[in-house]
Amino acid sequence: MADATTYTLTAPVKDGKIDSTASSSSSKSSKSSGSEMGKDEFLQLLVAQMKYQDPLEPTDNTQYVSQLATFSSLEQMQNLNQTSVNSQAFNLVGKEVIMETTSSSGATTYIQGTVDYVTMSGKKTYLSINDKLYSAEDLYSVIGTDYIISQKVPTVAQTALTFDHSNPKDQIVEISLGEDDYEASMVALYVNGKAISSDDLSYSDGKVIISKKAFSDLDAGTYKVGFIFNDTLKTTYSDKVTVKVTGIKAETADTSDSSKTA
Repeated sequence: MADATTYTLTAPVKDGKIDSTASSSSSKSSKSSGSEMGKDEFLQLLVAQMKYQDPLEPTDNTQYVSQLATFSSLEQMQNLNQTSVNSQAFNLVGKEVIMETTSSSGATTYIQGTVDYVTMSGKKTYLSINDKLYSAEDLYSVIGTDYIISQKVPTVAQTALTFDHSNPKDQIVEISLGEDDYEASMVALYVNGKAISSDDLSYSDGKVIISKKAFSDLDAGTYKVGFIFNDTLKTTYSDKVTVKVTGIKAETADTSDSSKTA
């Protein structure tokens, strides 16, 4: 919303009529570039025009009616706009928002938090965030609940594992156990429809280590590795990690060798 322009009631008169051009350029005490005239300033100019009109050539009443109609329309639009701002502000209570504030030096800062309550002072509406009030006009964006949750639930990094029976190695997948109310304390894994034993799993510094024994009985092929967390939402991932198994598993190789010997 543009800054309001402040005008004095005294305006220069030229040929019995108010010189609005001079008034708007020299009588205002402060006006930022691109600002608009408010209803109070409009009414002041109208009163000044009536006061300083030439009594011998008064302004046509039709012009006053037209100006008053314009003033009434302006007032209604501003009131409607304020009502809309207040309505939107009250609907933000309990929601996560981002506020954009600008300091006196011109530096822009973004503040994120939950709107605790809404209050009004004069014609201004303020949002209380983290025990501090911010003008509703500084609202930058509203963050949806689903998005907030998605940033806090456990996650699994997209990973393509490779396991070779001829050179078996432990496998590592990066995961997050989540944050705040959505944090998990443990995770279970399954592959090819079978749960991996907890003895074959370990977790350290954001990584789950899968023992090579977990893949020792798999035939060559590509399998999906599923993850199930014990957070409040029971977050599950079945399409983030795959393991490509190559080579011949040990028992198959042993059987083949025995057959050749016989």
